[in-house]
Amino acid sequence: MAYEIPPDLAGMSLLEIAEAVSARKLPPVDSWKPDSTSDSNMRIAADGTWYHDGSPITRPAMVRSFASLLWRDPADGQHYLVTPHYRQTIEVEDAAFIAVDLSVQDDALAFRLNTDEIVVAGPDNPLRAEGDPDVPAIYLAVRHGCEARVDRSTWLQLAQHALDQADSMTVSSQGETFSLVPRL
Repeated sequence: MAYEIPPDLAGMSLLEIAEAVSARKLPPVDSWKPDSTSDSNMRIAADGTWYHDGSPITRPAMVRSFASLLWRDPADGQHYLVTPHYRQTIEVEDAAFIAVDLSVQDDALAFRLNTDEIVVAGPDNPLRAEGDPDVPAIYLAVRHGCEARVDRSTWLQLAQHALDQADSMTVSSQGETFSLVPRL
């Protein structure tokens, strides 16, 4: 079955976004507890590029497949590729994903990731601000402890939305309010 790229976020209704999110079937990596662990020789660079043995992985389908197996250990922050019988460490320079687009729909902020997944910010997928107030880094919880860093153009969309709503640097999505200013 060929992969179908989801439509542009700007052209999707909130219902279409919700349907796209619920249609995505992911493996239950959080329930798998393999005993064997090794190094995958893989790395996700800060710009979202995936590498294996130092060479970029250029096939988007491979990246999407590997991304579906990502899990982050809450105890030590280590990222893993997990299968039912095996797990492999993977180096993540900043965040496992990059949020590359934003759509504001009613009371929901929908983000498209560099893997073409759509994540709606809210209680299960909160936003958090890190870094310096003058140069913040905004992160979106994705799944299994993994996060997406909001890229610059998407951050500008998000900041403009915050200013348009309340002339403050907060945004709301699905009943939750998130500050876009890092705590000092």
